[in-house]
Amino acid sequence: MRVGVVVLGDVGRSPRMCYHALSLAHNGYEVDLIGYSGSDPPDQVKDNKNISIRYVPKVENLPNFLPKLLKYLLKAILQSFYLLLSMPLFSYLDCILVQTPPGVPTLPVLYCYCLVKGSRLLVDFHNYSHTILSMNCGSSHPLVRFTYFLEKLFGQQAIASFCVTEAMKRDLEENWDIQATALHDRPAEKFRPITTEEKHDLMLRLSVDYPCLAGEDPSSTILTKQLQDGSIQLLENRPGLIVSSTSWTEDEDFSILLSALHRYERCAAESTNYAKLICIITGKGDLKEFYLNKIKEMDFKHVEFITPWLTAEDYPLVLSSADLGVSLHTSSSGLDLPMKVVDMFGCGLPVAAIGFPAIGELVKNEENGEVFKNDEELYSIVNNWFKDFPNKPNPKHELYRKNLSSFRKSGWTENWNNKALPVFKRLKGIPSGGEFPIFLFFLALLCVFAAYLPTVV
Repeated sequence: MRVGVVVLGDVGRSPRMCYHALSLAHNGYEVDLIGYSGSDPPDQVKDNKNISIRYVPKVENLPNFLPKLLKYLLKAILQSFYLLLSMPLFSYLDCILVQTPPGVPTLPVLYCYCLVKGSRLLVDFHNYSHTILSMNCGSSHPLVRFTYFLEKLFGQQAIASFCVTEAMKRDLEENWDIQATALHDRPAEKFRPITTEEKHDLMLRLSVDYPCLAGEDPSSTILTKQLQDGSIQLLENRPGLIVSSTSWTEDEDFSILLSALHRYERCAAESTNYAKLICIITGKGDLKEFYLNKIKEMDFKHVEFITPWLTAEDYPLVLSSADLGVSLHTSSSGLDLPMKVVDMFGCGLPVAAIGFPAIGELVKNEENGEVFKNDEELYSIVNNWFKDFPNKPNPKHELYRKNLSSFRKSGWTENWNNKALPVFKRLKGIPSGGEFPIFLFFLALLCVFAAYLPTVV
């Protein structure tokens, strides 16, 4: 079988869809991985002979003088054209697995494509498009209601569906009449605990661009030193290392972490019992410069911030080198889970995560991490974590790491083979709808564009 794996987003920053592609390829499927260019996909994806990557052209910024609703319509139409032109037009896909969000225009466009080409449509629900849109427009906005209508209508046409949590599975069944398979995210094999030597090598490399990670001499780092016999040892007076991955968007309130660390700063200034902290923040996003300016204004002395863009190979190593991970992800629907926490858990890194309804499926409070509601609770977690660090480790933190070892036993490959592979195997026994003449394909395009006209009215 030949499978199209589609995400209307940066392929390199869509790990779950890359993992789908790899798992399909390892099981003998031919895979067309289709999405936007930007970040490099993992080497395993680029080097796999069963995976072909097709990049969808991006829609450039439309003129600001256009009304917001008209810009949305034009963008959707252009995205539809570009997506369809990136799909195989004269060859055949047995089925297409598409990520939502974004559900519009991907679901209606790919449904029409499947209808014309005789392919089968599968949907992987990561969240809901209409709940994300409602964060900017309000839940009662006509555009939000119309997006909900399209996502539900065309989501129901899929021959099979996946979702990321049991809570979303129940919601899809009860409110959307969609029977989905709950396929929880699991870390890839590269997300693992690392040795002190690997931490040392990583910090030496990163210190070239980030001098705050360098040690007192060329053979040491801020965390490690090399002994005379060549062995590597962690420093007894090393700082605490916090890592957080953020998209720098409204749904991740970075000010919560800033406020918590500002409180910690005051404690560290008044007492020597609190370790100096290095906070590594990874990710790209529109609000990055805004928050970097706020950090400068707050004039931290005992907390150092660095914001590297890490390679796919270095990112897991940074997570494994940290003492505490922080997740500020809040779900617009309350039903999805942050992939970043899954990656941190794969590295054996306990996490402090902001609470929302589904987070308990992943972060179990005071078992493998801690859940907080606001900046005051996050401050309390950080304060307890790094008081007398690293000389007097809190036994509770070691318990978290021990409990994470059981989470790591079930990796992505095993989980995917148990949950997703049977779904694709069943598709082999289901006949396709047959391929229509190509001119009908372009007729279907007109139907897709007509679907957007009510947004203008």
